[in-house]
Amino acid sequence: MNRDTIIGFVLIALVLIGFSWWNQPSAEEIEAARKQDSIASAIKDNAARQQQANEAAKKAQAEAAAKGDSTALFFSALNGQNQPVVLKNDKVELTFNTKGGSIAKAVIKGFEDRDDKMDVTLFDEKSQQMNFMLAGKSENIITQDLYFTPSNVTDSTVTMTAQAGNGGSLVLNYQLGKDYMLHFNLQAQGLNGMFAPNYKEMDIEWTDMARQQEKGFTFENRYSTLTYKEKNGGTDYLNETSEKIDEKIEEQLDWVAFKNQFFSAALIAKSEFAANSLMTSIPQEKGSGFLKQFNAKMKTSFDPSGMNPTEFEMYIGPNDFRLIKDVEEQSTFGKDLDLEQLVYLGWPLFRYINRFFTIYVFDWLTSWGFGMGIVLILITLLLKAITFPMVKKSYMSSAKMRVLKPKLDEATKQYDKPEDSMKKQQAMMQMYSQYGVSPLSGCLPMLIQMPIWIAMFNFVPNAIQLRRQSFLWIDDLSTYDPIIEWGTQIWGIGDHLSLTCILFCVSNVLYSYMTMRQQKDQMVGQQAEQMKMMQWMMYLMPIMFFFMFNDYSSGLNFYYFISLFFSAAIMWTLRKTTNDEKLLAILEAKYQENKNNPNKKTSGLAARLEAMQKQAEELQRQRQNQKR
Repeated sequence: MNRDTIIGFVLIALVLIGFSWWNQPSAEEIEAARKQDSIASAIKDNAARQQQANEAAKKAQAEAAAKGDSTALFFSALNGQNQPVVLKNDKVELTFNTKGGSIAKAVIKGFEDRDDKMDVTLFDEKSQQMNFMLAGKSENIITQDLYFTPSNVTDSTVTMTAQAGNGGSLVLNYQLGKDYMLHFNLQAQGLNGMFAPNYKEMDIEWTDMARQQEKGFTFENRYSTLTYKEKNGGTDYLNETSEKIDEKIEEQLDWVAFKNQFFSAALIAKSEFAANSLMTSIPQEKGSGFLKQFNAKMKTSFDPSGMNPTEFEMYIGPNDFRLIKDVEEQSTFGKDLDLEQLVYLGWPLFRYINRFFTIYVFDWLTSWGFGMGIVLILITLLLKAITFPMVKKSYMSSAKMRVLKPKLDEATKQYDKPEDSMKKQQAMMQMYSQYGVSPLSGCLPMLIQMPIWIAMFNFVPNAIQLRRQSFLWIDDLSTYDPIIEWGTQIWGIGDHLSLTCILFCVSNVLYSYMTMRQQKDQMVGQQAEQMKMMQWMMYLMPIMFFFMFNDYSSGLNFYYFISLFFSAAIMWTLRKTTNDEKLLAILEAKYQENKNNPNKKTSGLAARLEAMQKQAEELQRQRQNQKR
C-alpha cells in the first residue's frame, strides 16, 4: 500500500466523518423535535378553544335571537341534528354532513388501503374540514357553525340550505361527475343587505391530516406535499421535509391540492384564489398514522347579491397521469388546469422524457397484459436496445485505446517527469490522431443514458400502476421489500433491509469493477496511478446508494438492478467478441494511410484539443521566460 493510497483512505474517512458530523442534528433541531409534540398539542388545544368559542358564540346568538335580537341572522340554523348525505358513483363515495354543509369523508373505490382492505379512505370528518366564512355587517357567517337542510338528494346531487332569519338563505349545490370530479357552488339568496356595499371576497379554510396510505412511511412522506398552481403559471409545493406554517403565496392560484404519494384532493376555484394565501405543512411522526398536517387559508370572489354563485370543483382521486388529463376535461371553468402535474415526473428535461416516451412505452406494454415486473424488464431491454449503438461506440473507443497502450507507453516513456506532462499529453494526442482514435468519442454518447436513469428515478416512484403489484418475492413494487425488519430505527438504515436495494448495490459494484478494469487497461503513466483513487471512490458509491435507496420503492431498485445487470452483460459480451489483434491491424492500416497522406490534418475534437494544448504550452513557455 503506497502513500497515495493511504492518503486516499484518510481523505475518505475524513469525508465520511465530516458528513456524519454535518448531518447530526443541532441543538436547535433537537429542541424543535422535542417541541414538535407540544406544537401539535398546542394546535389541538387552539382548535378546542376555537370550538369552545364558536359554541359560545352560537349560544350567545341563540340567546340573542330568543330576545328578538335581529343581528342573530342564522339563529334558526344554529341548532339541529347532523345528518350524513352520501353521493357516489363507481369510482368514489363522498359523505357530506348537514352540520357545516361540506364534504366530510372521501372514499376512493377500487384501491386497497394500507391494511389490504378494499377502498381507500382519503380523509374523514375527524381529520379533514372545509369551512367557508363570510363577513357580514353585524356578524360573521361561519358555515361550520350552521346546520343545513338537504334537498334534491340523488346519488350524484344534493342541495344544502341554511335558512336565515330574514327569509334569505345560504345555499351549497353539489353535483358529482361520472368519476372523480365534484362540482359545487356557494350562493347567497336574499342576503344582499347583510353585507357591506363593497364586500366582494369570502374566506376559505381547508385543513386535513394526510393519512399514511402505504407501508413505507418515509418514502410516502417524501412524495406527500401541499401543491398549488399559480394563475397563468406553473405548479409549486411546500417543502416536503421541513415545517412550514402560514407560508404566504403572493400569486393568485387556480387550485390547491393536499397530495399523498398516490392520491390527491384538489380544490379548484373558477375565479381563482386571491394573492397572499397562507399555506401550512407540518410533517408528522412515524407511527402516528399520518404524514402531514395541511392547512390552506384562501380568499375568492363572492357576490352578496346572489347573481353570480361562487363556483368550485374538486378532484378527489388517484394520481394517474392519463386519468387526470381525462378527468380535467370535465371541468367547466375553461382553464388549462394542468392537474396532471400532481404526478411528479421530474425537472423539465426528465419530465419531457417521461411525458413523451416513458409513459407511452409503459402504457403500450401494460396494454398487452404483462405484469408490472415484466414491464420493468421489457422497458429496460428496450432502452438498452436503443442505446446499444452508442454503448458499442463507447466500448470500441476504449478498446482501441487499450490495444494502443503498449505503443503509447513506448512513445511517451521519455516524458515521465512531472514538468513534461504537457509534452506527454501532446504526444499521446498526436498518436491518437495518427491511428484515427478519438479518446473522447465514447464519452459523450454514454452521457445520454444518464437522463434516462434520472427520468426513471422520477417516474417509477410515482407510477400508481405499480401500487400493490407483486413480482417474484416482491409483495408491492411501490414500496420497499424487506428481507429482515426490526422494531427500532437505526440511523442511515431505518428499520429494515431491502433485498432489491442490496441487489442493486451488488450489481453496481460488479459494473464498477468491469468499468474500472476496462479504463485501467487503457491508462498510460501517471493516469494509472490517478485511477487508483478513482477506483476506491467508484466502490464507495454503492455504499452511499444503499443508505439512499434502502427506503425507496422495490420497483425502482429492481429497475436499476436489471439495468446494471444488462449493462455488465453487454460489456462482457463486447469484450469477449472483440479480437484485439484484428482491431490493432485495422488501426495499423489507418496509421499507414495517414502516414502516406502527410497533408491530412486532424479535425474535430482532436484538432481542438491539440490546439488548446499548444496554446497552454506556449503560455507556459512565456511565463518561464518572464521569470528569467
